[in-house]
Amino acid sequence: MAQASYPDDLLYHSEHDWARVEGEEATFGITWYAQDALGEVVYFDLPKVGGTVSRGEAYAEVESVKAVSDVFAPLSGEIVAVNEKLADEPETINDDPYGKGWLVKVRLSDPSETESLMDASAYEASLT
Repeated sequence: MAQASYPDDLLYHSEHDWARVEGEEATFGITWYAQDALGEVVYFDLPKVGGTVSRGEAYAEVESVKAVSDVFAPLSGEIVAVNEKLADEPETINDDPYGKGWLVKVRLSDPSETESLMDASAYEASLT
């Protein structure tokens, strides 16, 4: 299990999802808080490359030993890659939520949406 952390180079959505924005693309995942609340992740329902996601809407499901939870898109765009490794090793989400446990990569349709997300300190403050 990863240690509690909220990297400064990420943007955070109130539904406990993160985005690492690099140019016109962003990588999405769930936060340490989310994976900790879920417990051991046993299944990730991989979305399809080429599909679209809309900010604030569910685009996938993560199943843990405790529950099935929706994963919400922090930003809108077209899915250009999915983390195929998670099909066989969903526990990677618990082990490395900000690295090898990333979920999808998205080509952003509206980069200005990043202004609606929180930085690490605002996200951490929202947890208390």
